[in-house]
Amino acid sequence: MQGELESALALVLRVQDHVRIACAGRTDTGVHARGQVAHSDVPAAAWQSLAQRGDDLAVRRLAGVLAADVRVRAIGLAPAGFHARWSALSRTYTYRVSDIPGGSDPLVRSHVLHHPGRRGGRLDIGAMNEAAQALLGEHDFAAYCRRRPGASTVRTLKELAWVREPESDLAVMTIRADAFCHSMVRSVVGALLPVGDGRRPIEWPAQLLAGRRRVPEVDVISPIGLCLEHVEFAPDHDLAAQAERSRRFRGEDGRAGCCSGSDTDSDTDSDTDSYGYDED
Repeated sequence: MQGELESALALVLRVQDHVRIACAGRTDTGVHARGQVAHSDVPAAAWQSLAQRGDDLAVRRLAGVLAADVRVRAIGLAPAGFHARWSALSRTYTYRVSDIPGGSDPLVRSHVLHHPGRRGGRLDIGAMNEAAQALLGEHDFAAYCRRRPGASTVRTLKELAWVREPESDLAVMTIRADAFCHSMVRSVVGALLPVGDGRRPIEWPAQLLAGRRRVPEVDVISPIGLCLEHVEFAPDHDLAAQAERSRRFRGEDGRAGCCSGSDTDSDTDSDTDSYGYDED
């Protein structure tokens, strides 16, 4: 998707040079995003030529060249010091699971995982929420991440909770953190679902966290139910300072891009570390 969006921007802005974008969070193949935020450095004259012809012209033109499953909802000048990745304070994801007897509604099969509880019953939302409490706060999430050379696996988990949506009857997990390392969200889901279906005790996710190493018993769950919902940014006056704090704490990982079409671990070389991303 990244390449498609970059090509569309270059076409709409009528620039000859390659347009590069940086995103608040990477979404691999099969992961959805309706709260993604991206930025790009483009020639001022190219943007001004388009913007002076109407606030929504760029959005409409992008809709005309992008594939039907990609849409830009708003576009404009970013405040000074803004960086889509580094200026973010937190990212919020949801994960949707159907445990309805008889299988998922076919109309939601593209964005909902089917995972029943024990003996085909319902998931225990209360047990999953009890297990989730031990993961809140600042921890080394090495057990839940695929390590990258030189990158920290310390993250601050600010919110983690499951609810039963009344209208859909789906089990929905909401997770919010300052950032997520590679495969972290899907690994957290993969550790909590066995608690909900009765295969693992409530203490298991906490034991994994304390072990600080990946174990094969934890599934990196399917990306199908995962969606990036929201990115929170620092106030305008603090954008540059927040970016510097994030870089200093988490470390540049030398990787590039965002919203990738690959769920592999292969590296993408970059000459500019600031176009890196967190993989969620």
